[in-house]
Amino acid sequence: MTHAPSVSAPHIPVLLDPILAAVAPVEGRWLDGTFGAGGYTRALLDAGAAKVFAIDRDPEVFERAKDWADEYGDRLVLIEGEFGDLAELAEDHGAAPLSGVVLDIGVSSMQIDQAERGFSFAQDGPLDMRMAQSGMTAAEIVNEAEEGVLADILFQYGEERASRRIARNIVKARKVVPFLTTAQLSEVIENSLPRPKPGQVHPATRSFQALRIAVNDELGQLVKGLKAAEAVLGPGGVLAVVTFHSLEDRIVKRFLQARSGNAPKGNRYAPERAEEAPRFELMGRKAIVATAQEIEANPRARSAKLRLARRLDAPAGDVDTRSLGLPGFDRGRLI
Repeated sequence: MTHAPSVSAPHIPVLLDPILAAVAPVEGRWLDGTFGAGGYTRALLDAGAAKVFAIDRDPEVFERAKDWADEYGDRLVLIEGEFGDLAELAEDHGAAPLSGVVLDIGVSSMQIDQAERGFSFAQDGPLDMRMAQSGMTAAEIVNEAEEGVLADILFQYGEERASRRIARNIVKARKVVPFLTTAQLSEVIENSLPRPKPGQVHPATRSFQALRIAVNDELGQLVKGLKAAEAVLGPGGVLAVVTFHSLEDRIVKRFLQARSGNAPKGNRYAPERAEEAPRFELMGRKAIVATAQEIEANPRARSAKLRLARRLDAPAGDVDTRSLGLPGFDRGRLI
């Protein structure tokens, strides 16, 4: 049976049904590290979770939740913070050990739809892109970063093949007038690339993704969040991670492979690692993708992938982040 999202929710949670089916019956204490519009949190509580600790770095999402949060009483705990810090936040609120952690990685459609947040090239707005509404903006990066740094951001985080051409044109344009809006940046990017063929994504898609990742350190937060989830999950607890592009999914896949004892063995170029007790058991060897019916109802689900793993009783340990497929861009170059 398909779980019907609340009609009051402006954002439909992706791949919710497979998560609920995999962990049924839902019970115990859960942590939703990417609260957003609360879709996963509400579904977990409605399905029987004793309590959900909901984390988000965007203070605005908790204002939006005031209309319905009280109906769950003390079963719902709202926590402002970054999910990369979920171990410390869970400890501060007496949450661990947890029965489950769910992470929906990336920007929410709710944020994209707000032109004033500056995430989208589809609507003109200030060139911002900050999820937490604090720190360095996309405009600051675009206007101040060296050309080589801009090119590396677009290539490493957006996999944009024309990164050097786009960066060169950005630097040329900002000498005339600084970039202040999403429309300004989108126009320069469009003029740097061939006209897209029917069915191709908008020319600015990859560049806007790259800048958003850089502004919010999304991949660094993902690695921190995965390590933290390992630390706070109790034996038998489930980690569910939904990703939306290849960079994210690669990191999650390699993390779970390594922590379940399924990482590729060493070769003559990469020495074999010492055997460690597995911390997770994979719940399926392949990522789960959306059905045609879900994609029709929610186009955002088209690129989504879900990976699930169950926590074993081996103590949490250190993780070699170099093996997870993180881009080699040094964020220190932004400062």
